[in-house]
Amino acid sequence: MDNLSDTLKKLKITAADRTDDSLEGCLDCLLQALTQNNMETSEKIQGSGILQVFASLLIPQSSCTAKVANIIAEIAKNEFMRIPCVDAGLISPLVQLLNSKDQEVLLQTGRALGNICYDSHEGRSAVDQAGGAQIVVDHLRSLCSKTDPASEKLLTVFCGMLMNYSNENDSLQAQLINMGVIPTLVKLLGIHCQNAALTEMCLVAFGNLAELESSKEQFASTNIAEELVKLFKKQIEHDKREMVFEVLAPLAENDAIKLQLVESGLVECLLEIVQQKVDSDKEEDIAELKTASDLMVLLLLGDESMQRLFEGGKGSVFQRVLSWIPSNNHQLQLAGALAIANFARNDGNCIHMVDNGIVEKLMDLLDRHVEDGNVTVQHAALSALRNLAIPVVNKAKMLSAGVTEAVLKFLKSEMPPVQFKLLGTLRMLIDAQAEAAEQLGKNVKLVERLVEWCEAKDHAGVMGESNRLLSALIRHSKSKDVIKTIVQSGGIKHLVTMATSEHVIMQNEALVALALIAALELGTAEKDLESAQLVQILHRLLADERSAPEIKYNSMVLICALMGSEPLHKEVQDLAFLDVVSKLRSHENKSVAQQASLTEQRLAVES
Repeated sequence: MDNLSDTLKKLKITAADRTDDSLEGCLDCLLQALTQNNMETSEKIQGSGILQVFASLLIPQSSCTAKVANIIAEIAKNEFMRIPCVDAGLISPLVQLLNSKDQEVLLQTGRALGNICYDSHEGRSAVDQAGGAQIVVDHLRSLCSKTDPASEKLLTVFCGMLMNYSNENDSLQAQLINMGVIPTLVKLLGIHCQNAALTEMCLVAFGNLAELESSKEQFASTNIAEELVKLFKKQIEHDKREMVFEVLAPLAENDAIKLQLVESGLVECLLEIVQQKVDSDKEEDIAELKTASDLMVLLLLGDESMQRLFEGGKGSVFQRVLSWIPSNNHQLQLAGALAIANFARNDGNCIHMVDNGIVEKLMDLLDRHVEDGNVTVQHAALSALRNLAIPVVNKAKMLSAGVTEAVLKFLKSEMPPVQFKLLGTLRMLIDAQAEAAEQLGKNVKLVERLVEWCEAKDHAGVMGESNRLLSALIRHSKSKDVIKTIVQSGGIKHLVTMATSEHVIMQNEALVALALIAALELGTAEKDLESAQLVQILHRLLADERSAPEIKYNSMVLICALMGSEPLHKEVQDLAFLDVVSKLRSHENKSVAQQASLTEQRLAVES
């Protein structure tokens, strides 16, 4: 290290004289010291004030330039040296050197800038201001087709530099995307797929850029899907496949790219991985099985890619996914159920699947997860059943297959996601199915649970769905027994509160259910309607200009229905409803105006 101090003193003198030979000796000495102990040598260099001298040595015509850039690249491997390199004014001369024709100078300059940018806001900012990124992107473009070892090494360094420059920095990533770096990198991957180091750099760069929404359109206009699938097929090692997966996942969020990946044969690769890994208990195989099956489900989220793989229910991919549901592997059961939920996104697919026995498979799966079951599998299977229950023709078939009984087994679940899907499935099943709605509406255990969930303030989704199911039980059954069960379980106040929801559809469902209660069982519900302040709420809804026409209409229908109850009738008289209703006679909506006239007559007669 004493030698090093001498070298640093000598370097200061020779740098001033510009005697290249003795300068080269000093630089070699420094490089050797950095090889032996990088951190300690870097600290000495920083303390000696030599960094400023380096700025004057970074000149294109000198034979020592590459060595100086190499030394900067080595010292910038240390985090504590990056800001001093920026402060010493090294960035601008380094960026100038990117215009050099000397390959060694370019290589070492690329390394130096890449290392200074690594995890350093100051480094990136300085390179950005000096315009370094554009020059490097231009180099990538012009070198892209060259396959000699020296060019490939340079391409690898430049890719690495751009990666360090833009990593986790949205604005710099956007800058590179605007410079058109994506098509160039995709082309690089295609030409240099035999070069492991360069391929790896491209993948990391893709992973970086693919997180940005604006990159997806650019990626979609290239043949990235084809190149990645080609590369994926070649990989034998788990780590390498993992790298490709990390790029595929964010890209597959884009629907156009989903379709391209399906057309490039990615699905077949994924199915093969699943088959190879399904029985393994090695940690990395389990992880890869999960990644492959998750990606498979993601590809099915695109309408076109999903329909392409469904192939009218005859597709081999669809058949393979079906075979996952009865498997003993939880991850495959989950992926299978999620895939069915994704296939069940249009009526045609749903009808075909129900006719071909998918419901029984899903019910068997749910049965295996009733006691201490896997919550994610329960949630996925219920999601699939809910989607399958949407087409009208499927409802009766699913009801007679015993879906409600299978779903009700999860009524004791304490997991909000499962509760939410359970409620949604039941609501879909009873839509316009009077008998089923009556049967469920008389199920005291169910109704009591719904009333309890109507108060789940921490879980808005569960609360909303419980209210909607309560209302649906009344609307579709039109049954006095159902209304009595709901009154006895304390459900009326929740329906009244639901009439004030911020969602018009929920307000409407509540008002229709309340009108049926008033028409069929007003005496039974009278006290609860009174204590829930229904009349005051209806007055507010009619007086509020923001209320939707259907809300005003149904509120007036309900007012008329409430006149049969003495205490509620008195409340209506006390609140001067006539004033509010008479104003609505000139409402622009004809139905509202007509109902206002009828309501006004009714109020006038009853007063």
